[in-house]
Amino acid sequence: MNYFVVADPIKCIGCRTCMIACVVEHNGEDIFYQNPEEINFNPKLEVVKNAQVSAPIQCRQCEDAPCAKACPQDAISKKNNAIIVDQKKCIGCKNCMIACPLGAINLNDVESGCTVDLTNMPNDKLFCIEKMVANKCDLCSGSEKGPACVRVCPTAAFRIVHEEDLTASIKNKRKASAIGAKNL
Repeated sequence: MNYFVVADPIKCIGCRTCMIACVVEHNGEDIFYQNPEEINFNPKLEVVKNAQVSAPIQCRQCEDAPCAKACPQDAISKKNNAIIVDQKKCIGCKNCMIACPLGAINLNDVESGCTVDLTNMPNDKLFCIEKMVANKCDLCSGSEKGPACVRVCPTAAFRIVHEEDLTASIKNKRKASAIGAKNL
């Protein structure tokens, strides 16, 4: 079974620290020393806020992964108990976005290659082709420390859910239901 991260909306204060930590974790460089115009700010989760509640929306790493089934390029697959997008294969068709029951996938533009236009020699221009690719939580798969959002949340709103947690939860719910039925 895949593990996943959930956040308690009661504890979430909507500070978006998790989004910044996600960007820092996936950027590969210290973004605080980069030119702000060059930062690739594409977090793999989104904090949704309204007057009553704030909560991050992120992938639940579904066992049946409807996003992967919907991908015509096989760009989405399971690796190390997480559902991962291979951005090199992704064509930006949006099928995964439509298939995701949580709305946890978005599209981001990425540079796919740059060339120099030599047709106007005095005004050589560098043309960079951008393409849209799927972007979703990958549980910080490249990090030995685990998901950055869990590590940095100031209110400890995030927690990792493992198979044992689900099994215990189901057992407790069934026990509470049986006790409730007995008292009727």
